[in-house]
Amino acid sequence: MAIEARIASGPGVLTLAGGGDAPALARGIEAAVANGVTAIMSFGIAGALDPALRPGTCIVAQAIVHNGVRWPVDATWSDAIARRPGITALRADIAGVDRVITRVEDKHSLFKTLGAVAVDMESHVAARLAAAHRLPFAVFRVVSDPAWRSLPPAAAIALRADGRVDVPGVLSSLLKHPGQLPVLARAALDAQSALRALRRGRRLLGAGLGFGDLDKLALDVL
Repeated sequence: MAIEARIASGPGVLTLAGGGDAPALARGIEAAVANGVTAIMSFGIAGALDPALRPGTCIVAQAIVHNGVRWPVDATWSDAIARRPGITALRADIAGVDRVITRVEDKHSLFKTLGAVAVDMESHVAARLAAAHRLPFAVFRVVSDPAWRSLPPAAAIALRADGRVDVPGVLSSLLKHPGQLPVLARAALDAQSALRALRRGRRLLGAGLGFGDLDKLALDVL
């Protein structure tokens, strides 16, 4: 989301907001690499697949799994992030998907078949391009919605392609299905918890998102 991009911004960091538009995100990454970016991080919130994870849980991915492919992360960079003072993070796989996963049943299925503990719509795009360009890649994500709660219909249309909230779309969905309001409000509270944890994690990562070489740019993909 655009708010994730604002949280991630800082010295040595170029940010892109995915908004669920994988082709546009890929084009943005390619342009950034052509302009000299030398490391890629997927940074932001994620949906839980593991029922044990609560909103606000930080995850430093071991790999990204998508369509039968497992994209590894840069072990040195990721280990340094996980060991950074003040950061408490789970090390596990994250699943990449091409659509919003809203139903508990679908979350359970992904958890069972892939073994990934969380899911997002951008990390697999970043992982694929990082591998194609042989660039260091890391993932820092914070759980927003828990695996044991389904998201309301409005959540599936909440973002525009530029990563900003589609307010008219959400309001239209609420008018059609007003019964989803309590669940949507709960999801909003969970998202706020996740964003607070994300801000704290960003402060602890420091300049360059913990990449360690501040003469290089770290591309943050959201």
